Amino acid sequence: MTAAKVDVRKDLDSYRARSGRFRLLDVPPRRYLAVDGAGDPNTSPTFTAAIETLYPVAYGLKFASRDAGRDYVVPPLEGLWWADDIAAFTSARDKSRWHWRLLLLVPEWLGPDDVDAATAAAAAKGAGPRLADLHLEDLHEGRCVQTLHVGPFDDEAGVLRRLHCEFLPAHDLRPTGVHHEIYLSDVRRAAPDRRRTILRQPVE
Repeated sequence: MTAAKVDVRKDLDSYRARSGRFRLLDVPPRRYLAVDGAGDPNTSPTFTAAIETLYPVAYGLKFASRDAGRDYVVPPLEGLWWADDIAAFTSARDKSRWHWRLLLLVPEWLGPDDVDAATAAAAAKGAGPRLADLHLEDLHEGRCVQTLHVGPFDDEAGVLRRLHCEFLPAHDLRPTGVHHEIYLSDVRRAAPDRRRTILRQPVE
C-alpha cells in the first residue's frame, strides 16, 4: 500500500487556527528555506524574486523525497515580518518600513545535504533569481498566540491591535519574537476576501 502524503496543514497542530479566537500553543523547533528582504511586498521586485526562488528548491526537495519513498504536499508559504515601530503594522501600516523573511518548511526527515542538492538542481535549470540569498533558518518560537484571519491582508491591522493591546495584556503576556504569518490560501488564486492567513506571535 502506498503511504499517504504528509500534509502539514492537516497533520501539524501549529497549522490550525480559528477565526475570532486567540489560542495559546507551543510550537516546536522547525527548519525552513528562507529568503530575506525589506520594503512594501506589493511593489518590491525582491519580494517576488524571493517567492520565485523558494518554490523551485521546495519542489526539488519534494520530488527527491518522493523518489526516495516519502511523499508530501509542499507546505504553505510563510513570512516573518517586523519593523522598528510596531505601529507600522498595527495602525500606520507603513509597508515601506517593513522587513520580511519568506519561509517554506523543510520536512524533518530532510537535511542540509538534501537542500544543497535541490538548490544545485534549481541553479542548473536557471531557476531561482535569488538563490545566492537562500539559506536555512532554524526557528525556535516556543510559546505562541495565533489566530486565523479571513480576508484581505490590509484588514489584519484590527486583529493585531486586539492581540497586542487587549489579549496579551489581559493574559499577562508580552511579545518575544517577530510577527509570523502562514498563508493557507494561494494568494495568486484566492480572492482577497477569501484569503485565509494564520497570524502568530511568540510570547512569554
